[in-house]
Amino acid sequence: MDYLWLKALHIAAVAIWTGGMLLAAVMTAAAGSAAAGAVVGRSTILTAVRRWDRRVTSPAMLLTWALGLTLVLQGGWFPEPWLIVKLALVLLLSGLHGMLSGTLRRLARADGSTSSAMLRYGPIVTVGTVFAIVVFVVIKPF
Repeated sequence: MDYLWLKALHIAAVAIWTGGMLLAAVMTAAAGSAAAGAVVGRSTILTAVRRWDRRVTSPAMLLTWALGLTLVLQGGWFPEPWLIVKLALVLLLSGLHGMLSGTLRRLARADGSTSSAMLRYGPIVTVGTVFAIVVFVVIKPF
């Protein structure tokens, strides 16, 4: 496949993945602070977000990884320091996505479970990490 097509598909997959992660992060943070009396309405919304996460966000993450690794192999960039840092940050995002997915699953059960206090920082960690990744890819500081 042509480099520009791979790059365009990679960027689109990244946008869908990070958008879905932001949705999940905001919903888990909001659901964790919601009153216990709103469990039924909360459960319906969280079930819809969880369904979106399974059907759209997770496949976009997998596509991001596949296309990104293909671009790395085609470009011969693997030993580059900026790429190693970027991959570490993408691993961080992938782990956060897994934590958010698990939290959505627990919250959607409607049993009154709350999310981890650490995940209330999920939206800012997602945005900050994506920002750092873009800087490393565009600027290539080292």
